[in-house]
Amino acid sequence: MKVFMIAGEPSGDRLGAALMEGLKSLVPEVEFLGVGGTAMAEQGLTSRFPMSELSVMGIAEVAPKYFHLKRRIRETAEAVVEANPDVLITIDSPDFCLRVARIVKEEEVEGQTFGHDIPVVHYVAPSVWAWRPKRAAKMARWVDHVLALLPFEPPYMQAAGMGCDFVGHPVVAEPQADDAAAQAFRAEHGIGEAPLLLVLPGSRKGEVSRLAERFGEVIAHAKREKPDLQVVLPMAQGVEDLVRKEVSKWSVDPILIPATDQDAKMAAFKAADVALAASGTVSLELAASNTPMVIAYDMNWLSRFLIGRMLKIDTVTLVNLVSETRAVPEFLGAECTPDRITPALLSVLDAPDAQNEAMKFTMERLGKGGEAPGLRSAKAVLGAMSQ
Repeated sequence: MKVFMIAGEPSGDRLGAALMEGLKSLVPEVEFLGVGGTAMAEQGLTSRFPMSELSVMGIAEVAPKYFHLKRRIRETAEAVVEANPDVLITIDSPDFCLRVARIVKEEEVEGQTFGHDIPVVHYVAPSVWAWRPKRAAKMARWVDHVLALLPFEPPYMQAAGMGCDFVGHPVVAEPQADDAAAQAFRAEHGIGEAPLLLVLPGSRKGEVSRLAERFGEVIAHAKREKPDLQVVLPMAQGVEDLVRKEVSKWSVDPILIPATDQDAKMAAFKAADVALAASGTVSLELAASNTPMVIAYDMNWLSRFLIGRMLKIDTVTLVNLVSETRAVPEFLGAECTPDRITPALLSVLDAPDAQNEAMKFTMERLGKGGEAPGLRSAKAVLGAMSQ
C-alpha cells in the first residue's frame, strides 16, 4: 500500500505522525511519500522539501510567497501523479493541500490530463461553522472523505457530499507529565512554590513577530503585581532564533525550553499555574495538561479586517467551542492589547480552578479514554479507500 501525505505545519505534522503509526499497525507493508515535518519523519516519511516553507497563515502573509508556493503546489501535484499512490492524504493547510488535490483530480497540464481517480482524504475539516461556509461544497469537488477532529463537524461535510468520520484529536492520546515531573522541573529551575506563567507566542514567525512584544509587556505588568512570578517559554520548531531575539527585549528573562526537549515542555505545562498562549491547537494541549489559560492573537491588519468580517462565531478558542462554554478568556485583533490581557491573566492566576470543568469536558468530547485517534483515523482512511 502506497500513501502520499502532505502536512504544512507542526500541528498537521503531529496529526500525520499519529495517522502513520495507526496505518503501520494495520498495514505493516505501507509505504509513505510526501511532505511533512520531524514527527512524520520519525514514522518513516522523507519529506520532498522542508515543511516550514508552507507554515504561513493569513492573506497578507501568504502574498509575498505566492509564486514560490504556487511552484511547490505544482511540483507536489506532479509528484503525486508520478507516484500514483493508493490514497492521497492532505492534512489541514487547505490553501496548499486542496490546490494540490484539485490539480491531481482535474487539471490538464501540457496536453496531459491528470484527472487521476486517486482517493483523496482530507484530515481536519474546514471550519465552515465559523466562517466561509461554501468551502465545504467547493472542496467536495476534489475531496472524497474528511477526517474530523471535532464531534459536531461530520454533518457539515456530509451535507456537502463528502464522507466524513469524527476520529477524535491526537492530543487526548499524548502522554502527559505527572506531578512528580512538575515538581522536579520547579526544583531544577529554582522556582519553588512561586507562581509560574507559561508563555506560548506561536509556532509561526509571523505570530511570534506580532505577539512577542505584547506578551513581554503583559509579563512586565503582571510581574509588578506578582513580584515572585516566574516565566517559562517552550520554543516551537523553526522559530527558536526569532524567539530568542524577541525575548532579549523583555524586562523579564524567561526559562527557554528548546523545541527538541519534549519532556521539559510537558513538565512545564504541568508545572505552570497559568498560560498565555496564541490561538490554535495549543489550547487543547493546555486542556490536556489541565493548565488554565488566556488566549491572545492578532494578524496582519488586512487579514484581521477580512477574516473579522466573515466570522460567524464569537470565540475561536477550541476549548470554548468544544465545551460549549466561554470559560477561557480570549483577546483577538484590536482586543489583543497588554492592558486588556493582563487583568484577565491575573484573574485566572487567582482563580485557576474556574476552567477545570470546561477542560475536562473538552477532553472527553475529543475522545479521551477511547480508541487512540491515530488508529481511528487509520481505520477511517482504509474504510474510505474501500468504498
